Amino acid sequence: MIPLSLGEIAALVGGTVDGDPSVVVSGPAFLDTRRPEPGGLFVAFAGEHVDGHDFAATAVEGGAAAVIGSRATGVPTVVVPDVQAALHLLAADVLRRLRQANPALRVVAVTGSQGKTTAKDMLAAVLSDAAPTVATYQSFNNELGLPLTVLRADPGTAYLVLEMGARGIGHLAELCAIAPPDVSLVLNVGVAHLGEFGSREAIVQAKGEIVEALGPDGIAVLNLDDPRVAGMAPRTRGRVRTFGRGPGAGLRLESVELDDFGRPTFDLQQSSQRVRVRLRLLGEHQATNAAAAAAVATALGLSLDAVGASLEGIETLSPWRMELRERADGLAVVNDAYNANPDSMRVALETLAGIGRRTGRPTVAVLGEMRELGDTSADEHRRLGSLAGELGIDRVVVVGDGARSITETAPAASFYASVAEASGAVRDTVHADEVVLVKASRAAGLERVAAALLDETQTEEGSP
Repeated sequence: MIPLSLGEIAALVGGTVDGDPSVVVSGPAFLDTRRPEPGGLFVAFAGEHVDGHDFAATAVEGGAAAVIGSRATGVPTVVVPDVQAALHLLAADVLRRLRQANPALRVVAVTGSQGKTTAKDMLAAVLSDAAPTVATYQSFNNELGLPLTVLRADPGTAYLVLEMGARGIGHLAELCAIAPPDVSLVLNVGVAHLGEFGSREAIVQAKGEIVEALGPDGIAVLNLDDPRVAGMAPRTRGRVRTFGRGPGAGLRLESVELDDFGRPTFDLQQSSQRVRVRLRLLGEHQATNAAAAAAVATALGLSLDAVGASLEGIETLSPWRMELRERADGLAVVNDAYNANPDSMRVALETLAGIGRRTGRPTVAVLGEMRELGDTSADEHRRLGSLAGELGIDRVVVVGDGARSITETAPAASFYASVAEASGAVRDTVHADEVVLVKASRAAGLERVAAALLDETQTEEGSP
């Protein structure tokens, strides 16, 4: 963040200063007092259960310069009527100043129904190899996460990569108003959050707002393999670049091969350039995410060779996303418990089945609820159970009442009402030669099952 006094911040956001207006904020804005930012600005929200204002003194004691909140806190504070609105105004003005100081700064917006966090992480890794880059932390992609990410940028930032999530029409337009993009990437349109949008057509309308926000000099990067995404091209004033497997894609993904654990090797072809890439990440779908990241990076001027080298150097992404770990006795655990929707569940199960076919190892799928599917929820969970059967998954473990419908169609599925119950049961019944997938929406908390499986202290000597 650029240094600003409390007086300057108050003038920008229409607030008043309680304390010394000459106090300077030089660090990022933040929400969690357990991880205070030195010289930063603590953002205090009065929530239903927790009031951030009660932690203002703790934040300043931890190194923060000041607070922005809706009332005085006893430490230097910018007091505003609406904290979220003030945060938006502050982020927009700081970004405007950063652009004035550094006209070469480029803002990249990333959206899609699934895979956007992975593609964002890949892109951030590639761009970071070329120049200073600030990117969204994990999936902090909403009306709070985006301005907080913007406020982590400073005059040395060359690329600002912003993941943008939406749960309704108008949400992406609001985020793009805070941080107008120079490049907008749309990965796909699926059924994630269908219960909130109401229809896939509404999802298409909402996701397309990210390309509508581009100016005439902007670049829309679209997945040509998804007709709904490719159909967004007329909605932008900017230039259009495409990626995908089809022959018409500007950046083509070709010759995909998988190793035993599903790590892809593939070619990226753009004009007369071709590069062979071997990823360390799990799942064939990662090749598409890599192609998306490469399309954006080359649109920003990076060479395809440099992009390929950077992609090969990526070892990990945000946690709990197709994260492969092996226990000392050989048990393989694929932790994909950060989020889930019907499309990502399908990809994860296909990846698990592929590992089983190539290695001969028995497969276990520990599955929890897919949230935000509305009236389609029970049907989508039943389809998931049927898919597990069609793919030949050897054992299905269902966790939580929200996912119970999976048991109606998955052959010989077992059910556990709680994560704790499932953790103990799965840990006690897995065998060292098996590969276990753990996947659900974040709220289900199934990462605890993966942690229990990988806890070596729970694995007794001589256990199977």
